[in-house]
Formats: sequence, C-alpha cells, structure tokens
Amino acid sequence: MRSQNGGGRAKGTAKPRQVCPHFHGAVELIGRRWAGAILYALTRGPLHFAEIKESVPGMSDRLLSCRLKELEQAGLVRREVHSGNRVRVSYELTRKGHSLEPVMGELRDWARQWHRV
Repeated sequence: MRSQNGGGRAKGTAKPRQVCPHFHGAVELIGRRWAGAILYALTRGPLHFAEIKESVPGMSDRLLSCRLKELEQAGLVRREVHSGNRVRVSYELTRKGHSLEPVMGELRDWARQWHRV
C-alpha cells in the first residue's frame, strides 16, 4: 500500500519526526487556557485589565492576572502603570508579541473555516 504522498511507504510506517522544542514551547505558551485570546484582544492596541476581561468573557480575575504575568515574563506583553487620582494599569503587546499577529490571523481564518462554535 502506498501513502497518499506517493513516497512508497505503507500508511502508519512513516518515520516519526521529532517535534521541534522551539515550536513545542511556543505552542505550550500561547496555547495555555485563555493566553491566545488575551494576545488576540491586545492586537488592536493597549487595554486596561477590565477591558481585557470584557474582551474575553468567562475568565476569572485571578486567571487573567496570572496569564498576563506569564505573558509579560515571556516578553509578549508590556504592563504600564498610569499614575493619577486612580492608578490604572494598561497592557499592550511588545514587538515580540506583535510578531505573532500574522500567526493569530492565520489561525483565526482557519478557525472561521473549520471550527464551529
């Protein structure tokens, strides 16, 4: 039996390819619960904590805070404190975070075609 790619190997006998550790690490980071949605929400520009929470409904304050810290530590999100009568904190994508926009756009397009909600 030949494989669909015409390589002459029977189905299921292809030599396994080791997953790239860089790819695996990136998928684990942005694939964590809510992380991708937070990054996607920030593609339109800086948002305050409450605005992110509104953009991604169903997420607890504690989990949002935890994910934002992880994304900040990974260098994808920048946290900025604005002083005044009421101290406000905003979050925005770093250059590294913005570099994910084409990937997120492709994933969004794929999801619209193939994933039903």
